[in-house]
Amino acid sequence: MAVVLNHEGLSISDSVLAAMAVIGERALCDHNLPPETEISLTICDNKTIHALNKEWRSVDAPTDVLSFPLLTEIEAGDGGELLLGDIVISLECAQEQAMDYGHSLERELLYLFTHGLLHLLGYDHQKADEQQEMRRVEEELLQLVGAKRDEL
Repeated sequence: MAVVLNHEGLSISDSVLAAMAVIGERALCDHNLPPETEISLTICDNKTIHALNKEWRSVDAPTDVLSFPLLTEIEAGDGGELLLGDIVISLECAQEQAMDYGHSLERELLYLFTHGLLHLLGYDHQKADEQQEMRRVEEELLQLVGAKRDEL
């Protein structure tokens, strides 16, 4: 899995990026997608995610994570690479939520990435049964990298 990281002067550790790669590779494999699948990850502040949330969801507030699924083939070399979509995470929201939930920023970033990735893969949580299934898969993926609910 290729993660194209964009950030606005905000950074996350190499260990978190490596854990995201493990989560992503497993999720792609579980959904029969090629390991070369590309995901764009943007780390931003509340102001940026607020503007995106307002523009794309008509919600006039910041949020923690947004997903923009693409699922399109793009021309590349001999074949095509699958561009799954974009995940946008507010580092400010992640920091606040980590404090609120009493776990590390790393764990919160991994959760938000996993949540966003599952949205790219078609999961949702509007109905109780959908939410239960999405939470089950999130926890399964997070456990791969030792990101339990209580800590990394």
